[in-house]
Amino acid sequence: MTSRVLLFFFALLFSGIVHAGDAGMSYAAEGEALLKGLPDSVRGLLDYAVSQAGVAYRRGGTRPETGFDCSGFVRYVFDHVEGLSLPHSSKAMSLIGNRIKLAELKPGDLVFFRIMRRGISHVGIYLGDNRFIHAASTRTGSVVISDLGESYWARRLTLARRIALPDENIPESLAQARPLTN
Repeated sequence: MTSRVLLFFFALLFSGIVHAGDAGMSYAAEGEALLKGLPDSVRGLLDYAVSQAGVAYRRGGTRPETGFDCSGFVRYVFDHVEGLSLPHSSKAMSLIGNRIKLAELKPGDLVFFRIMRRGISHVGIYLGDNRFIHAASTRTGSVVISDLGESYWARRLTLARRIALPDENIPESLAQARPLTN
């Protein structure tokens, strides 16, 4: 994605034309700073994930034309950008890659949530600064950026995994601004 397209998208987020998350936060104000200095592979992954913001939620959805569910969104982004074929199930995704402590989250990591009592049932992609992008079935019914510190997500955050990408040396200063606990 070119810088011009990225800046246009951030401008849409900032203006409110595209909803930027459950708490009404704007990714535009800090988005470019979060992406600056990231390895190309991670930046490309996050650029593409953010470009899908506003795509409708659809249970079982796997394409932007028809909508995404949470795992369909994550799978689509990783396949489109990195050519990685992830499972289409948040529970199955929670078993791949390297498990990491929540305090070690870096942009591009997967974050998993226990929404229903029967285990992992939601997944998103960590953006940095305590934010993640995911396909949300409630409130907005679309791909949105949310804050892990929001009480709803904080209570349900269960696990984080890192999927190996090329050039994954992410500067520590970008890992996160606010510490999380495991």
